[in-house]
Amino acid sequence: MRMEPDKHHYSIFNIAVIVAALGYFVDIYDLLLFAIVRIESLKSLGLSPEQITSEGEAILQWQMVGLLLGGIIAGVIADKKGRLSVLFGSILFYSLANMANGMVQTVEQYKMVRFFAGLGLAGELGVGITLVSELIAKEKRGIATSMVAGIGLTGAVVAFVIKENFDWRTCYYIGGGLGLMLLVLRISVFESGMFKEVKKLNVQRGNFFMLFNNAERFKRYLTSILIGLPTWFVIGVLVAFSSEFGKQMGIEEKIDPGKAIMFAYVAISIGDILIGFISQWMKSRKNALYLFYAITGLFMLLFFTAQWNGSAAKMYWICAGLGFGTGFWAIFITMGAEQFGTNLRATAATTIPNMVRGMLAIFITPLFQGLRGLTDYYTGGWMAAIIIMLITLVAAYYTKETFGKDLNFIEQ
Repeated sequence: MRMEPDKHHYSIFNIAVIVAALGYFVDIYDLLLFAIVRIESLKSLGLSPEQITSEGEAILQWQMVGLLLGGIIAGVIADKKGRLSVLFGSILFYSLANMANGMVQTVEQYKMVRFFAGLGLAGELGVGITLVSELIAKEKRGIATSMVAGIGLTGAVVAFVIKENFDWRTCYYIGGGLGLMLLVLRISVFESGMFKEVKKLNVQRGNFFMLFNNAERFKRYLTSILIGLPTWFVIGVLVAFSSEFGKQMGIEEKIDPGKAIMFAYVAISIGDILIGFISQWMKSRKNALYLFYAITGLFMLLFFTAQWNGSAAKMYWICAGLGFGTGFWAIFITMGAEQFGTNLRATAATTIPNMVRGMLAIFITPLFQGLRGLTDYYTGGWMAAIIIMLITLVAAYYTKETFGKDLNFIEQ
């Protein structure tokens, strides 16, 4: 069902775009801070090198489960109560959680606080992308959402720089403080006109189960999730545990996972901005996605073949290449937002990226652990990479093209 067109469209430099970008900046800073300070923080809690790896994976999984659940909660609230209610509430919640993170004394506390941080972090990007998608003209939508992600992803670089200059606990306090400062800027952002219009209609809003009660709609939802799988396989496995992979491949130099994440996210940021312009030039979201899949596949191949007895520097640059290839985060979420009607859009766009993040805990890491249990750490890694890419390519094939799609419609 279609609605009256929303004529109140804004430029890509609208305050909503700027604030959404800054919100995602803080979100990424806090989201990746654990991966960046994992070794230092767990070592200070008295863990052995083996425990730093095993408990590090467990803490990351707790965070991802929080993101998975938080994505559902945030999306439903955004479609029922409004986009801004989530953008205000989520940043307050995860800012306070990250401040609490600076006070943890045990691994169990660490897991619990990262879970609550994940709950809060979940709503930031999906709702921000939904709001920007509904405010910006469809001709410029891809560029605007890419700007949000591209600018926001530099939060990873800042997190690494802060980590290099401050104690890990202070890094968490700084992240919480940045979030509270951004909360003040949010006051100037306006609600989506499309959401205001749909509130007047007698339709269900934010019903999460609507994503599953219709076969065609469920297919749209499932494929929207699966096309994003390589992003968190690359960051959550290959880059986050680059030091472990380096040892397996005979790299004698110490590899800093925090530095690897920084290299990856600088490149992801560049890729995320470029893909918006590339999809605009190609007039296709899917073709731009296929191009970046090819780049990701190439650097996965290099990761597992070109690093034997190599150097830390080579690892960092290959992680950067992997990051650039997976710089399709913004377009992938934009495609998710464009697939669904206004009464279900925030629920879909918020849960889709968080389902991908949650997949790290419930599918990607267990797959990798199972394969390395059958073989070894290195072999399990490349086998998991092949499986992930095959699933993603099949999902992309069955995903509908959404470039230039009018978003003034609702789900029945």
